[in-house]
Amino acid sequence: MDEHTRDDTVGPPISGDPAGWDAERARSNGWEHGTLRRATLHGVRLFNSGEYHESHDCFEDEWYNYGSGNVESKFLHGMVQVAAGAYKHADFEDDAGMRSLFETALQYLHGVPEDFYGVDVIDVRTALSNALEDPTAIEGWRIRLDGREPEAREEDYTYAEALEHGP
Repeated sequence: MDEHTRDDTVGPPISGDPAGWDAERARSNGWEHGTLRRATLHGVRLFNSGEYHESHDCFEDEWYNYGSGNVESKFLHGMVQVAAGAYKHADFEDDAGMRSLFETALQYLHGVPEDFYGVDVIDVRTALSNALEDPTAIEGWRIRLDGREPEAREEDYTYAEALEHGP
């Protein structure tokens, strides 16, 4: 684990044994990259509440920690594209833009473990593939995290706002 991805405040998964977590690992409460889990929690909850731009920002900011070519970077880059595509569809009715972003997201998410940092990646890939055929399939879809579909809390908005304003 890199020091810049450590976060001892993030808790263990609510359920399951996702890739990136090991109960025997003491640092970052078992997460290989605690900041990745934190960004994922905020990003998923914001996405599920229809806050696609803010969700995008959560994943994008964390993506900068990883360079390229590793699974963390692929996952985060894919999730950036997922949020951006949903934003294109919901806010701009730009289904061509959504399709382009979702196609790229599928490429990035290829090979990412199916339960990565708590995200049901198989469900994400399935939803994106369905939306390529029928853009309305994305409407009402929520990302599963630790077997649930959590919605945004005040802390998620605070996190995203802090990203916007910087340190």
